Amino acid sequence: MLDNLIPASITIDDKKLFRSFAYIGGKWTGAASGEVIIVTDPATGKTIGEVASLSEVESAGSVDAADAAFAQWSGLLPQDRSAILRRWFNLIVAHREDLARIMVAEQGKPLSEARGEIDYGAAFVEFYAEEAKRPNIEGVTSHLADAEVEIWREPVGVAALITPWNFPSAMLTRKAAAAMAAGCTVVCHPSAETPFSALALAELAERAGVPAGVFNVVTGHAPVVVAPWTADIRVRALSFTGSTEVGRLLYRQSAGTVKRLVLELGGHAPVLVFADADLDAAVAETMKAKFATSGQDCLGANRIMIERPVYDAFCEKFTKATLALTIGAGMEDRDIGPLMNEKAVQKQEGHVADALAKGARLACGGKRHALGPLFYAPTVLIDVPANAKILSEETFGPVAALLPFDAEDEAVARANATQYGLMAYVHTQDPRRIYRLTRALQFGMVAVNRTKVTGAPIPFGGTKQSGLGREGARQGMEEFTTIKYVCRDWA
Repeated sequence: MLDNLIPASITIDDKKLFRSFAYIGGKWTGAASGEVIIVTDPATGKTIGEVASLSEVESAGSVDAADAAFAQWSGLLPQDRSAILRRWFNLIVAHREDLARIMVAEQGKPLSEARGEIDYGAAFVEFYAEEAKRPNIEGVTSHLADAEVEIWREPVGVAALITPWNFPSAMLTRKAAAAMAAGCTVVCHPSAETPFSALALAELAERAGVPAGVFNVVTGHAPVVVAPWTADIRVRALSFTGSTEVGRLLYRQSAGTVKRLVLELGGHAPVLVFADADLDAAVAETMKAKFATSGQDCLGANRIMIERPVYDAFCEKFTKATLALTIGAGMEDRDIGPLMNEKAVQKQEGHVADALAKGARLACGGKRHALGPLFYAPTVLIDVPANAKILSEETFGPVAALLPFDAEDEAVARANATQYGLMAYVHTQDPRRIYRLTRALQFGMVAVNRTKVTGAPIPFGGTKQSGLGREGARQGMEEFTTIKYVCRDWA
């Protein structure tokens, strides 16, 4: 295989951003076996490139590199780590268009959404460049007459980061920038379906002056790459974004080495629309919550519940808005792009067939689109019964499930009746109801009369089986630190 071999379908100015080798210890590394993973464009099914598929031994070598770099990186003055992260941020911003185009080619999302993700991801690097400079010693009033007491926050050590295909750039910067700002070195595994975005970030990290071994990107098949990390005692923290099923597996695998875990897992977001809501605004915001990233988002609206007096009107307006969505390849910058793989499309088909068989009505969509095998028409199901799979399983696609409710208590109970607890959306103009619901809903995040709420300064995360820990904000950096208590005698 050759590095930097760019297919004609990807038009970027900086050709060195398209890398095919893993990045370990400051070196671009192919698999000793010569094995590769073929990466395809989900819009066309055509090959866009190949990346090295590393072995367990080679993956373990990334921990060697990260561990060797830890003492120097953690020993830098905070302002020096900050300066390096700032340079990385500046380079990401400067190469925004190329990074977005690489993402569209491998992930399929609309170009405007890809540009937005690059901005979103860069914001975490900027935020943690500043957080890196914050003092990390806390004075505590001593309980001993002749002693001084301090609490220090120190980096845990090597951190393993495992990122998904739906946000291949931002999920990596959100984790890596926090860990590196704290003084950790990192080993990263991007999804085998979308590795090029991570490798482009590694190229820019190298240009920014990130020392060898601090930021390592290991490409290959997840079970092969990750197994050595969960077993290695030198990997002190593991951060994963993905399904609850895989999160549970990593939880078990990490138990033997008692790692710090940050798990951002599945979601099953309810939308509660009350009769007093601004109906047009509620429809517009729910469209965003449902169809962003073609529905392939853990924050995506899965259960859209509308108070009965406005139910018919909402269904009519929502269906009309769905029918107006445009569909096409990512570079065409339509509203809806292809889904990631055949398994994702089959899940849409299964949920739709199950709901219809149990009594739901199809308002629009409900089938694959003529553009290609991975395109699924935006779909609206109304009067979805309580026993439909779509009301208990994460759909992760452009299928919206609408159903009525009659009372606030009923809506809250149904919203909470899930193993997930990541995001909930509420639309109402009643301030008392807003207070009651934000307290009653068992979710880590609640959005009121809007959809966009995430960003670098906020602690992103859920409750129940949607995960552990938080990403973003000061809390996101603290996940990669450990507390040391120091008690000094004055004598």
